Order: sequence, then structure tokens, then C-alpha cells
Amino acid sequence: MSEIRFPLPDVGEGLTEAEIVQWRVAPGDRISLDQVFVEIETAKSLVELPSAFEGVVSELLVDEGSTVDVGTPILVIQTDAAGLAAGEPAGGAPAAGSLAGGTTPVATLDSAPLPPAPATAPVAAAAAGAPAASASAEESGAVLVGHGSSGPAATRRRRHHTPDGAHGHLAPPAPTPPAPPATADTAGAAAAAATSAAATTARQAARVPVIAKPPIRKLAKDLGVDLSRVAPTGPIGDITRDDVIREASQASVFRNIQTPEWPSGREERVPVKGVRKAIANAMVQSAFQAPHVSVFVDVDASRTMEYLKRLKASPDYAGVRISPLLIMAKAMIWAVRRNPTVNAQWTDSEIVVKHYVNLGIAAATPRGLIVPNVKEAQAMTMVELATALEQLTLTAREGKTQPAEMQNGTITITNIGVFGMDTGTPILNPGEVAIVALGTIKQKPWVVDGEVRPRFVTTIGASFDHRVVDGDVASRFLADVASIIEEPALLLE
Repeated sequence: MSEIRFPLPDVGEGLTEAEIVQWRVAPGDRISLDQVFVEIETAKSLVELPSAFEGVVSELLVDEGSTVDVGTPILVIQTDAAGLAAGEPAGGAPAAGSLAGGTTPVATLDSAPLPPAPATAPVAAAAAGAPAASASAEESGAVLVGHGSSGPAATRRRRHHTPDGAHGHLAPPAPTPPAPPATADTAGAAAAAATSAAATTARQAARVPVIAKPPIRKLAKDLGVDLSRVAPTGPIGDITRDDVIREASQASVFRNIQTPEWPSGREERVPVKGVRKAIANAMVQSAFQAPHVSVFVDVDASRTMEYLKRLKASPDYAGVRISPLLIMAKAMIWAVRRNPTVNAQWTDSEIVVKHYVNLGIAAATPRGLIVPNVKEAQAMTMVELATALEQLTLTAREGKTQPAEMQNGTITITNIGVFGMDTGTPILNPGEVAIVALGTIKQKPWVVDGEVRPRFVTTIGASFDHRVVDGDVASRFLADVASIIEEPALLLE
């Protein structure tokens, strides 16, 4: 057996530490190649780590909840004897890193045994009794994040097992014996079997399958909703978020699910680490380094709501989530084109104006506020943007947003309307000079042609870095955004 001490890898963007959130394995468990064995939380997101080795977990070196530096060993794996034999050079010489005196060699990711050569792979696998599906990281094409491939991948031929345990090509299938001649008894038995199969098929057809995405299933679990009792309204008969909330008798506005009892303890101390620590540092940096100025405007969004209904009825948008956020995103991209300095970055020596839009969407997740962004949003069609926004939101709710998805944003939307808020004064995302807040859209009295009528009204607020954006530019930009929310047909210009 070969012992491998698995270090915490660098998952990107220069992060130096991470917290062990949840182990997916325990000592004594067999771990396979690319199997997720631990969840870690960095200052950016929650990340699942896959294994680059096969073997048996012998020890977990770090407890859940502990924060460790990149490069610190967190797991010990005992690899199979076949892997050790395959790592030995030709001629029986000991592998690099082996210890004198016949003791068990200890390897790290950098000194791990190399994958077996094509000629020795069947022999090594046979000696260890390894299954045919076992393969190295190079064969599967998977490379652990933070660690490059140790060299060119070895070409390996897939092995097959015969019933007697020998390895080689698959034997030709045995000939099918001829069916006996039909008789009255066999014909009756066949008819009975066909009738039974038809009855079974009918029973299975009577059970309507539940079609729901994983985030919808999680929401149903959190709200205690039985999905089999929910009437689906999705375009393909799937259950939507609104269906689950409606079944749970919850309003569309965010509310706490229940009011808990007062805790028995007088105080609770929550360590400041991970995403929460990163949020705090970023907000302090932004609030005290960039002089903020905010403006607000009320908008009649009735035509936007009518436009959304038409989009939802269009076959081009079947299966795509449509919401006011989509029109807001398009409005901001259009307004940026007319007022490019709001899509910029301040440095001590220059102002960098971006002629592309990486549109950030502030997302509230169980682990805190994150701002992933849609890359090159200005080049997307309405359908492409709607799909990208939906995928971004689902990934954020699952806690699977990667650090690269939160880098290089140029301007941000925060949709506080989903929480029932009318408006707010958002703090800039560090490195950006503008952020827009979309408030709730609800019916209010509105003067139209001298008459008071019920209209769908929202309030849009925005904050700007006053070092870059003057009051006139800020006002023109927000007025342009409001004009699209008031009349989406302007997007056709």
C-alpha cells in the first residue's frame, strides 16, 4: 500500500485559506477517482473538491469548521498495491520517494506514483484485482483544481473482464438457443405474460412523475411541501418556484417561514470568516474609499409587465424563467451604451471605461451576499440573457458559484424588490462605479392623462462613485433605465 497525504489545493484567484465545511467520506471508506470527498468554503464561494486518487481513506487530518492554509494536508489515502507497483520504474527499481528498509513510502500530490504504462496496466490491475472501470486522473481527463497535470497523459487501453477473471477483448456473445416450437400451452403462457406486462405498464403510466429542478426540490423540502400534491404550471409540466410557494401558502414577497422560540442562551457568537468576512472587508473598503451619491426615480412599469406576459407566452422562451429582472438587465445595458462612464473603474492614475458589460447580479445565499456576473452581457440576445440569468441564480442558490464567476464585474443590479422593498441606497461593488437597485413592482394610484388610475409602479434607486460619475451623468443614466422600464419598445431602436 502507498500512503498519500492530500493537501488543500489553491482553488483559484490567489486565495490562501479555506474552511472545511463538510466531509463526504470517513476513515475506512473507499474513495474513487474524481469522487467529491469534501466541501470547503473560501472567501468567494462553496467549492467541492474531487479526489485525484483511488484507495481507502485512512485518516481525516482536519475537523469540520476548521480553517486551514492552502497546501496543508487534510486527508490521508492508502492507495491500492496496483498503483504502487505501476509507479515503480522498469527493472524493479524502487519508485521515487520510497523509503529504505522496505517501509511504506509516503507520497504527496507532487510525488505521487505515475500512471501505469499501457503494457503493464493489465498486469497491475490483475495483481490487485482492480475493476475494469478503475482509471487514472489522466485517463479520465480530470485534473484537480490548483494542480496541473504531471505530464502528458499515458494512452491506456480499456480493459475487459471475462467470467474467469482473465483480461482481454470481449468474447463474442454466446449464440442464442432456438426457441421451442409454439404449443397451445406456451401460447397461453405468452398471452398471460403479455396481459400482465400491459397491466404493469398501465399502472406505471398512472403514476405521473414529478418534474422539478433540484433548487425547487430543496425549496419544497425547506417549506415542508409534498411535491406530489403540487399542481405544476411550468411549460413542460414542471413545478416552478411560484407553485411551491403557493402550495406553502406563502406570499410572493420573501418572509421567514416560521417564528421560532427565543433561544435558551442569552448570546450567540458567530465567527467572522469565509464569505461573511469577505463581504465585510469589501463593504468597508467600498463605503469609505468611494464617495457615494444616490438618486431615485418612480416609474410606471405597466407596459413592462404586459411585455413579460407576451414573452412568457412565446414558444421561444419555453422553459426559460422570465421576470422583471430580465427587462431591467436589458435596460441597464442600453443605458450604459448611452452613458459609458457609469461602466468604468477608478484607479489613482486613470479612469478605465469598459466597452463591454459584465453584468453583476447581487444574490442572497445561505452563506451571505455574493455578486456573480454575466460575462459579455452586451452581446447577448434576450433569450440568451434570460437563460444566463436563470443559470446564475440557480448556481448561486446552490452555493456552487465559482470564484471566476465573481471576478471582473463592471456594473451591478441588486433586486431588492423580491423582498418587498420599495428602494434603497446600495453600496458599490468594489472596483465598480455604479449599482442599481430595483424595487418591488406593485399596483399604486398613478395619474394618467389627468386621471388617477391603478398602475404597476416601481422605484429605481442607484448609487455612483462621485469621483467618476457626476450628477448629470448619473441622472441621465437612471432616466434612460427608467424610460425602458416605462416603454420596453425602445429596445427595438
